[in-house]
Amino acid sequence: MDTTPLSAREKIGYGLGDAASHIVFDNVMFYMAFFYTDVFKLPAAFVGSIFLAARALDAVSDPVMGWFADRTHTRWGKFRPYILWGAIPFGLSCVLAYSTPNLGVNGRMVFAAVTYTLLTLMYTVVNIPYCALGGVITSDETQRISLQSYRFVLATAGGMLSTVLMVPLAGWIGGADMAFGYRGAIAILALVAIVMLVVCFASTRERVAPRKETASSFWADIKDIVGNAQWRIVGGLTLLNILAVATRGGAMMYFVTYILGESRLFTAFLATYSVGNILGCLLTKPVTDRVCKVTVFTWTNGILAALSLGMFFSPVGANAPMFVLIFLIGVLHQMITPIQWVMMSDTVDYGEWKFGKRLTGVSFAGTLFVLKLGLALSGAVIGWALAAYGYAAGSATQSPGTLRCIIALFTLFPGVCYALSALVARSYKLRRAEMKEIAAALASGA
Repeated sequence: MDTTPLSAREKIGYGLGDAASHIVFDNVMFYMAFFYTDVFKLPAAFVGSIFLAARALDAVSDPVMGWFADRTHTRWGKFRPYILWGAIPFGLSCVLAYSTPNLGVNGRMVFAAVTYTLLTLMYTVVNIPYCALGGVITSDETQRISLQSYRFVLATAGGMLSTVLMVPLAGWIGGADMAFGYRGAIAILALVAIVMLVVCFASTRERVAPRKETASSFWADIKDIVGNAQWRIVGGLTLLNILAVATRGGAMMYFVTYILGESRLFTAFLATYSVGNILGCLLTKPVTDRVCKVTVFTWTNGILAALSLGMFFSPVGANAPMFVLIFLIGVLHQMITPIQWVMMSDTVDYGEWKFGKRLTGVSFAGTLFVLKLGLALSGAVIGWALAAYGYAAGSATQSPGTLRCIIALFTLFPGVCYALSALVARSYKLRRAEMKEIAAALASGA
């Protein structure tokens, strides 16, 4: 068991890697649907379909990337090299995804499908090794929670940098030309992301090695992680929580524009949510020092479900309560996010203890696939629901049915996901005492 205290420098360096990823991840979550429908002028139903279709490729690419990473041997480790090698291609794919060539509708649809798929592939190359890296920097539970707390403070700051600055940057660069403005804004943010990834590579070290190197086949590894009941539970929790946050995030622009009635409030609304996110990350470690992280995770999801329901019943036009509720939701959602990733690291330790194989890369690849599946499903839900209820892109007003649809996407749908997450978490058994026993057994070679 590695209990080396981690320096603040290494924790910050590790966190910058996710800050870079969130520059893209949060942009996809908050802006991509709106960009495709209102800037690139793609049909809303197609936008929903493209988000979902890209996951068919991820079903293969994600576990394959994890399998390769588990078998990588370099002087820099298994996972860190991919963060360095993938940095520039990752940044370039961001710019391509926000490019708007002058093509007909069919041409634009093909271009969007190809560039969005490329973006998700490059995200896979960088982010699967990055996520797995968090499981091998240290094996100490307290250090892991601290590391993940640093990670998500910086990831939230990166996402906030991206999402809060995106619209002002686009306006400053492009003026009335929204397409040029969005492309210029993402180019600047992508350059920042590349620098962050290089710093992450240079600042971190891999310390936790498997007791024995795995020599099994790709399909044997997949079978093993699927056979890990605790991994399946965390995978389900990951899906539910990303569905909640991504659907709310993707619907936010529509909600602020048509329900709050003032699109200019979007930046302030998103900033309020993001500040809540940062506070939530800072609260994770002090709260879990006192209460078992699984208990915190379960109860917080229940409270998030209640707050989402309260948002649904808030009267239309009462903007102040909405700002308060989105702040509280931001705090609580991001407080449980580091816990969720620590739980995933715990399932890797559990799998090594129970089955004799440490499958860090494949386990986190599976998690990232589930996460991207949730992101895609949320995009599909938004696109299909808006199309079904007659959303008119760029219109100053929407029909009553469309307005009800937007409200439900922003409030009720996330609330149901949080409620289900609270129920599923009750079956997760890797609590503090169990993890201490597993860590001791692994350290002794038992």
